[in-house]
Amino acid sequence: MANYRRVRISGGCYFFTLVTEQRVRMLTEAPFLRALRTSLVRVRGDHPFTLNAIVVLPDHLHMLVTLPGDDDDYPLRIQLIKRYFTRLAVPVLESQPSKRSESKRAKREAGLWQRRYWEHAIRHETDFRRHLEYIFYNPVKHGLVHRVVDWPYSSFHRYVRERKYPAEWAGDGNRPIQSLEAGE
Repeated sequence: MANYRRVRISGGCYFFTLVTEQRVRMLTEAPFLRALRTSLVRVRGDHPFTLNAIVVLPDHLHMLVTLPGDDDDYPLRIQLIKRYFTRLAVPVLESQPSKRSESKRAKREAGLWQRRYWEHAIRHETDFRRHLEYIFYNPVKHGLVHRVVDWPYSSFHRYVRERKYPAEWAGDGNRPIQSLEAGE
């Protein structure tokens, strides 16, 4: 098995991107949303973390996660989220064969997620804010909605309820967002 070099910081905050295998568009369908929610709750119960923000798009999701102060094992959490989701989703997929390749079905492989995932250790408050806003704006960036508030599968709504962001934030779809490659 490959040994990836990943930054692991006890109590660290991380940005993650998880992508479905072959970018199959399924995550925003009701049974898969339920499977994802159940998976997140189960993993948080067994291996606590704070879910600072999340957005679920049809073929990928982004999360900002903070680990407990004495823990740096985010790879386990990501592995378990993907594993539990797959166990819950496979029965649904059996009734939707177009969502899995014929070779995956023949080999009885689930293959719902790309094997790798993107992770970034958050370095400071500005880095946190940029990634938080990237998460919020992502549905607009992908042309799924014109306004951030119109995407239902985002923790942006929690931030609005808590009065941390106005509902009309980036409302016209023309707000330029700073590139994550801009570095700080």
